[in-house]
Amino acid sequence: MCDDDASGLRAAFPRPVAGVAFDPVSLVPVDEVVVTTLVDNTFDALLASDDRVRRAPIGAGLVEAPQFEDGLTTVGLRAEHGFSALVQVRRGDAVTTLLFDTGVSPDGMVSNAERLGIDLGDVQGVVLSHGHFDHAGGLAGLAGRRGVRGLPMTVHPLVWTRRRLAPPGLDPSPLPTLSRRALESEGFEVIERRSPSLLVDGSVLITGEIDRTTDFERGMPRAHQAWDGAGWRHDPLVLDDQALVVQVRDRGLVVLTGCGHAGVVNIARHALRLTGVDRLHALIGGLHLSGTAFEPVIAPTVSALTDMAPDLVASGHCSGWRAQQALATALPEAWVPSSSGTSFRLAA
Repeated sequence: MCDDDASGLRAAFPRPVAGVAFDPVSLVPVDEVVVTTLVDNTFDALLASDDRVRRAPIGAGLVEAPQFEDGLTTVGLRAEHGFSALVQVRRGDAVTTLLFDTGVSPDGMVSNAERLGIDLGDVQGVVLSHGHFDHAGGLAGLAGRRGVRGLPMTVHPLVWTRRRLAPPGLDPSPLPTLSRRALESEGFEVIERRSPSLLVDGSVLITGEIDRTTDFERGMPRAHQAWDGAGWRHDPLVLDDQALVVQVRDRGLVVLTGCGHAGVVNIARHALRLTGVDRLHALIGGLHLSGTAFEPVIAPTVSALTDMAPDLVASGHCSGWRAQQALATALPEAWVPSSSGTSFRLAA
């Protein structure tokens, strides 16, 4: 093993973080948060709604189809390997709308929003969980459908990192890299934050970098590489990975992840420690437990989440069917299947 390999592995190992946060974040509680999944890997029009979850209608729109007598057919929502969520935060009568990630294709997110009757013109800020293309591809569609001049977009400074996949025995495949210059020319106001930041009058927390404290969440396999200016190196940590956190009054924290590259247990524990809140109310988003490299992490992840006893777990995107099955078994009252067009309502 060369020195570079060893240093990368050491970086992925846990580091001790004990006690309360040195600089705790005072997160203002909200009365309600509604998280609507605009893009996810699946769309199931037959999933049932309940008092916490509202599903998209089976006929979310009409499109031209000449083989039918009236020339139209009913369509559902787009499902693609990506993630995007609309976050509506309410305090009293004041509602603020944020967009968390934008899916993989330029038109997938905006198409689903249109079919759901959601006006993306109401979005007051964008947050990117990290720089991977399956979370940022819809920025082009957003800019094309609404004026984004001055629209703030919160990112980690490493979101611009060049990355590639280099599986053994195969030619490396470059991953699309975000361009700050292009985004600013579209009108986005890019805000880089490595440390935690507060939005919406202190009621929405963007975690910034996550403390890696578990002994089983080791990050991406060796095929995931980043350009460091001199060469390609294993990039296990995806340090730009960050989560969105809201505290629902009298309920606890709602944690929204994109892929959870930092490890979902690391993320949840980091949010609890950072805010001083002792309860995880809901966990929504991608957990990155799919594939042979991550399936060994499923059991300890599910065990740790079971100990936290969240009221709602909606794992989607890159979580994988094995993890979904394990979570559904371990947390039958909390786990609900995710799907494009689903709204999760968490209220005080």
